[in-house]
Amino acid sequence: MSAIRPGMPVQVTNPDDIYYGFEGQVQRLIDGRVAVIFMGGNWTKLVSFNPQDLQVLEKTKGKRS
Repeated sequence: MSAIRPGMPVQVTNPDDIYYGFEGQVQRLIDGRVAVIFMGGNWTKLVSFNPQDLQVLEKTKGKRS
């Protein structure tokens, strides 16, 4: 598992969490918790998680023209 840092894309991996499977971006790290921002449609939500409940997503490269 790579170190989680602000700006990284992450996915919630805890199946018992209401946000399971959601993907967001790390906003900040405070007191051993990770604040993740989720944006979709007309809503934005900032939620904190334990680091072990998150998986860092690999950045995908865009399409080449």
